[in-house]
Amino acid sequence: MAYAALSSLMYTLEQLFKPNQSFVCRSCTQQHVESLQKNLSALQDFLDDTTKDIETLKLIEKRIRDVIYKAEDKVDSTLRSIILADCTESREGACKLFEEELVLVEKDVDSLRKEVMQMEFNKHGTRYETTPSSPQKSSIDEENTIIGMDDEFNTILDRLTTQTNELTVIPIFGMGGIGKTTLAKKVYDDSYIRSRFDKHAWVTISEDFNQRQMLLEVASSITGSNQEKSDDQLMEIVYKGLKGRRFLIVIDDIWSTEAWDQMQRIFPNDKNKSRILLTTRLKYVADNVSCPEFPPHCKSFLSLDDSWNLFTEKLFKKDSCPRQLVKLGKHIVQQCQGLPLSIIVVAGLLVKMDLTRDNWKKVEENLKSFFGTVSERCQSILSLSYNYLPQYLRACFLYVGGFPEDTEIGVSKLIRLWIAEQFIKARSNKRLEVVAEEYLQELIDRSLILAGKQRANGRMRSCKIHDLLRQLCLSKAHTENVVHVMNGNVVEAIDDQRRMILLSEVEEKHDYYSMMQHSSDIVRTFISMQVDFPTQIVSQFKLLKVLDVLSIDYDFSSVISELVQLRYVAARIREAVSVAKLRNLQTIILQSLERNELKQAIDIWRMTELRHVDIRSPLYISNPLEAENPLFLNNLQTLFLHYSPFVAEIIRRIPNLKKLKIVDDSENLDWPAILDSLSLIQDLETLHIKTMKWMVFSGENFPPNLKQLKLTHTYIPWEVVKLLANLPNLEVLKGYHAFDGTYWKLDEDIVFHNLKYLLLSGCYYLKRWEAEPANFPKLEQIILDNFSAMKEIPESIGEIMTLKFIRVIWCSSGVEKSARKIQEEQESFGNYDLQLQITPKFW
Repeated sequence: MAYAALSSLMYTLEQLFKPNQSFVCRSCTQQHVESLQKNLSALQDFLDDTTKDIETLKLIEKRIRDVIYKAEDKVDSTLRSIILADCTESREGACKLFEEELVLVEKDVDSLRKEVMQMEFNKHGTRYETTPSSPQKSSIDEENTIIGMDDEFNTILDRLTTQTNELTVIPIFGMGGIGKTTLAKKVYDDSYIRSRFDKHAWVTISEDFNQRQMLLEVASSITGSNQEKSDDQLMEIVYKGLKGRRFLIVIDDIWSTEAWDQMQRIFPNDKNKSRILLTTRLKYVADNVSCPEFPPHCKSFLSLDDSWNLFTEKLFKKDSCPRQLVKLGKHIVQQCQGLPLSIIVVAGLLVKMDLTRDNWKKVEENLKSFFGTVSERCQSILSLSYNYLPQYLRACFLYVGGFPEDTEIGVSKLIRLWIAEQFIKARSNKRLEVVAEEYLQELIDRSLILAGKQRANGRMRSCKIHDLLRQLCLSKAHTENVVHVMNGNVVEAIDDQRRMILLSEVEEKHDYYSMMQHSSDIVRTFISMQVDFPTQIVSQFKLLKVLDVLSIDYDFSSVISELVQLRYVAARIREAVSVAKLRNLQTIILQSLERNELKQAIDIWRMTELRHVDIRSPLYISNPLEAENPLFLNNLQTLFLHYSPFVAEIIRRIPNLKKLKIVDDSENLDWPAILDSLSLIQDLETLHIKTMKWMVFSGENFPPNLKQLKLTHTYIPWEVVKLLANLPNLEVLKGYHAFDGTYWKLDEDIVFHNLKYLLLSGCYYLKRWEAEPANFPKLEQIILDNFSAMKEIPESIGEIMTLKFIRVIWCSSGVEKSARKIQEEQESFGNYDLQLQITPKFW
């Protein structure tokens, strides 16, 4: 992908003159680098401009991508020679070669910029403006079959018939093919709705908004044909035709807020309960048009039962499915994951076969191939969402397709990979991780990615992607050279692909080593998802920037130190490894294959680009006080320290840390010094301490901005826990065998002002807990685990106005009984929002 290629090369050039990267002569190269960066930036701005048709953009993108990849190859290979040079003479020769290559790259990119601008001019004479076209109907005929939408139908019906007099917009949003139009059509055609409104109109917008086409459709529905009228005349006709009448307008498949801004002027608000029903794939469009009283309705996937009913309705009409086909059929339908479009296509393919058990059995045995055909039939609809993506989101979306199907994708890992791949562009003063979360939310709001599990603080822990959209990713990603998933076809996989993800073992008949050798200067990313492979091939990829082989129990010690341009490494090692020359590392995750005592220090103190560090015992981070010219690691965001002997010294040199985990149950750890050092990290938001040692701390030990605190095996006396209330921003408190004692009393002046989530586990000896609603004014969730001695939960806990959920796990019968009593009492007051979940002992 051209946009991602430009970002990657720009980042490499930006690193050249940083303090820890004194590899090249500034005076000899700075002018060339600045000229090159200017041209690269101009090309990226050109791609950002959305006023070009898709076919033109594809041609230009391919040309840019090819030239920039070759340029990056030259820059990366010559830089590697400089970094690995072992003597002054060799380094001087490498630097001279780099300067010569840089001049050539500068000329190539300048010529490319001129060529691209000329291509644009030749095709359009001037800046291209998209010619509006009439909206095209979907090639998949859904026949408006309404199955499993009764609850949603009633929800929309209620909103249309509410007593609000104001003109109200009711948006429905969701991914392509999920049934938004079908639901809207059912509502629109309902006899009660038809009788309730004086005027009705249905207008389909699609991705290219055509104002005249829209006006003609509305005017035609209201007053008849008006082909000869101007746009202004049509607007007047529509406005006057609706004025004083109660109307229902359906605006189907709208793609932009700009389109809505132009449309809403023609709809008068006479405060007569008129309504506009709108469908879109984009949540931000739905949010923009909705009112606070009626938030956008998110169209849901079908349940398995409703999916089956839709399938049998399409395939057998009024007849029932033959018994011998039911089990096979349900297994096939399950693969559709509740998407009506997919179910309809599957039924359309099966209806062309003889309805025999043998035929359906063959389909079940070849589901991958069968659903490949299903995917092809659906692409024309789903690809619209991709085509409408801005450039900066495209590579991020396609990269998600590289993860295994039907899995929860860890958001933290995904974001680290996106950043390492240079897919994330800085926004104002925001951290890259924050921008990446915004990118992910944009993809969710565009109905391309699905939100998965949530963290205790409400942020996303994982995300998912529907199989059909994943197939779209894989197809586009390979074509646009973003990432290629290797599932057995090595020949295709190594065809100039820069990013490889290995999901399944490759057939033995292929010779891995010889087939990948010719890609040694091409591949920049290699990720293995729990798949073994001949590990010596990694050493052939000299210019790797992302290496994730953590799932493989193999020693990568000899490989890592040679991959000097790595930005992301996750691997296991056995021997000593030097990372001194890996100055571009942003993420370093290292685990030892040995399970013995501390034996090797890793020096990270010249790596100013580091953002995430997780080095497991028996490896450990070296003492910064003993390092040569150590630097402050101002970019480091997350740090996991496992049995590190220099915790306090390390923390003091990482001033902007956001997340810290300390794991150490040894007796010689200096906890007072560690806790003192924590107070220096003013921006720390998440802290996890796991130890087996009784901790002593004051309320001033922890940074004031701490939002999440997790304590494991700290055995802090209950009477000291009140000091945690001094943390004004604390939202999440988790304790696993964290607190000790038989009695916990919270006086009325002890207030956890912002605590929303409280989890306490392993409090075996706590017998009595006294608390009032005022102690936890914003608490939303309480999880109590293994409270075997406590008699009851404080009854007043149920009076906390914000409380939504109580979970009780393996607790005494008294705790369970009191939890039920709290819920029953709240229900007697009309509060049915409080949810209770009990897991009995020995369940």
